[in-house]
Order: sequence, then structure tokens, then C-alpha cells
Amino acid sequence: MAAIDSPVSNRHHSGTRMIKKSTTVDLTPMVDLGFILITFFVFTTTMAKPTVMNIVTPIDTGITTDICNSCALTTLLCSNNVIQYYEGGIETTTVKTTDYTGIRQIIQQKMKKVFDAMGNANEFVLIIKPTDKSSFKNFVDITDEVTINQVKRYYIDQVSDAEWKKIVF
Repeated sequence: MAAIDSPVSNRHHSGTRMIKKSTTVDLTPMVDLGFILITFFVFTTTMAKPTVMNIVTPIDTGITTDICNSCALTTLLCSNNVIQYYEGGIETTTVKTTDYTGIRQIIQQKMKKVFDAMGNANEFVLIIKPTDKSSFKNFVDITDEVTINQVKRYYIDQVSDAEWKKIVF
């Protein structure tokens, strides 16, 4: 801590004079505090590692997987945070529009429809098709929705020519 040394003198001075006292500060506790803070910040920065979502990319073997039209929901990621989506095949349906605040409810409704029809919600398939005008943030947001809604089967694909003709910009 701090200590104040006061010299003792036997001399008597005339008048009032201020006695100067010397001070010394022990910095050992301050050094200990510094090391504790450094240890804390090093430890917390190593604990907070960013996590990455795994995307399994299959090897193209030429084998196709049949998906029932009533089980599929296709999302087309467009510009300005707009999602256009349709159920089933593109030839027989109309394309609807939503944004990222409404896509969760649409995915949950489709999963419930698949569960009611098939008896198993794991038959639901989400097909994600980002366009050239969508941003990477849009792709991350839709994969976050996949994780939140626990979608077991989802595919990432390119937009087909038939879909380009039906997309409304």
C-alpha cells in the first residue's frame, strides 16, 4: 500500500513551518491486477470462437432423388430482401412473394401440411435458389431459418430457365 514517512526532529523552529513528508507507493497490487486483467481478456477471446454452419455438398453421381411435389417448397432469393416461393413444380403453380419476416411462418405451415399428408414432417424438402441479385446475408438468413425450423432435408440449387420466366422483379 502507501506509506508516509515523517522525520522526527528535536529541533524547535520559530514560527510555523510546514513539515514535508515523503510518500512511497507500493505498486505490487497494481501489477497483480494488470496480470489478472490480461489473463481475463486472453481467456475470453479464446473462448468466443465463431462457429460455422456445416453444409454437406454431395458428389454428383448422376443418381437423382425423387421428391414428391406436395412435399417441396422452393424459395427464390431475390434483391431487396424479397423471397419468392412456390409449392410443388414451377409449371403448375403461381409464385408468391414474402420477406424474411414471413418465411418462418410459411416454412412451418408447409411442414404441418406435409406432416398431415404423409404422417412425417421429415418428408418436407426446402429448395433454396439464390439469384444473382440476392446478397450473401440473404443466403445466411435463409439457412438460419433452416436451422431454427429444424428442416432435415434442404437443397441449394441454381434458378432454372422456367423459374426466371416466372420471377417478378
